[in-house]
Amino acid sequence: MDEVPENAPETAGSRRAASLLQPVDEQARALARRLLRGARHGALAVVGPSGHPAASRVLLATDFCGNPVILISNLSAHAAALAADPRCSILVGEIGKGDPLAHPRLSLAGTAAPIGADASERPALRERFLSRHPKAALYADFADFHLVRLQPLGAALNGGFGRAYELDPTDFVDAPVAGMEAAGIRARDHMNADHADAVDQIANRVGEAGAGWRIVTIDRSGFEIGRGDRLRHVAFTLDPAGSGGFRQAFVALLAAARTPEDGAVAS
Repeated sequence: MDEVPENAPETAGSRRAASLLQPVDEQARALARRLLRGARHGALAVVGPSGHPAASRVLLATDFCGNPVILISNLSAHAAALAADPRCSILVGEIGKGDPLAHPRLSLAGTAAPIGADASERPALRERFLSRHPKAALYADFADFHLVRLQPLGAALNGGFGRAYELDPTDFVDAPVAGMEAAGIRARDHMNADHADAVDQIANRVGEAGAGWRIVTIDRSGFEIGRGDRLRHVAFTLDPAGSGGFRQAFVALLAAARTPEDGAVAS
């Protein structure tokens, strides 16, 4: 095979693209986690039968570590494509006012790994998915539907003009810690049952008005509060994997919530 010339357009383009990338810092990592964990849907791209990329919109959740999880029907075109070739990518990020390209987005590349109906992790993933998408309970247990975890290989983060980053999976997916998921579920249930006023206080602090908010999902990076069709991700200010666990993480967050000038709890 002939060697690719040093001045080939692709190589030069790759060098130019790399020179535009920013160093990955904690702010970029936090943004990537928020975009992925807070996304309710994404544009899933697969390798179609013709060999060309094919994109579709899918409902989205994440597992406890932050890996994307989707629910798909075996009858869908993208399910057949993933069965033939598990390579895929998913784009997340909501647009707001003004130029759509001025708003942050994350494009994640990975491989699809189906979750078997008898897999020990399926009940927890199902509960987590349906807590974000309750209407999916109407069909989630149909024989032709199954959960799929997307195992990230990397991601491109665009935080807006002039803010491009190339991320490794470790930048936005948490390492598993034994017992943390069960501890997180207990903390979520305790906060909802015994500290509903504190949950409302956190919601109000991040700009969500009213009462009746509940913690929907929780993981090491943070949690989601929900009311009706509204979901909002809130980042922890203290790592619950450290001393004090989830209790101390909530105490630290509530202390920040009671300080109006401190915006650390918003995510």
